[in-house]
Amino acid sequence: MQSASLPPTGLHVAIIMDGNGRWARARGWPREWGHRAGARAVRPVVEAAPDLGVGILTLYAFSSDNWQRPRREVDALLGLFRRYLLAETEELARNGVRLQVLGRRDRLPDPLVQAIEGAEGVTAGGDRLLLRLAVDYSSREALTAAARLCDPLHSGREDLAQALGRVTHGGGPAMDVDLLVRTGGEQRLSDFLLWECAYAELHFTPTMWPDFTVEELAAAVREFRTRDRRFGRIASAV
Repeated sequence: MQSASLPPTGLHVAIIMDGNGRWARARGWPREWGHRAGARAVRPVVEAAPDLGVGILTLYAFSSDNWQRPRREVDALLGLFRRYLLAETEELARNGVRLQVLGRRDRLPDPLVQAIEGAEGVTAGGDRLLLRLAVDYSSREALTAAARLCDPLHSGREDLAQALGRVTHGGGPAMDVDLLVRTGGEQRLSDFLLWECAYAELHFTPTMWPDFTVEELAAAVREFRTRDRRFGRIASAV
């Protein structure tokens, strides 16, 4: 488990990277080609995030429900994720990006788990951006597991937040999301960071993830900064 060092300051932006398969099908290509294109779209977003005021970037890479997809696609996704880690870890470290992988690891192939642990170790000193990839992740499963760790009579919100960090390998308490972006045109959370998104601002775009650009992320952040965030209070009390 990663240490509970403080994350970089700035916004916590979470992205549901949706639309890879549909992007490929629209071009008459196999769905796996869409996932490859989606992987290539990650680097420019990660590189630009700190300059946009983002300190934490959480990307939904593979949900626990995705195990229900055809075996060929699942294997392709997990293999692609491992290749991404092997290819990008040194670059992440050079750019001051600390990597964390959220979710279960007991169902992942051993070579992928080894790549995850290696990447987390190599990038542990990054202080410019905390990049979190959610793999075999389910918010409902995480909440259920965290609740089991808590004292039903004496635990409060902070205790549950700490437990969520433990069960998802987050290394610290669950962190509130400021802005949630979902690409691909769907408008739902899909079991992603349900606790952390309690007061998140939501931004939905029809752009498929492989076509999502830094400019679109910048526009979402600008629009976020215009919103009146009251957290249940009246404006004069915020």
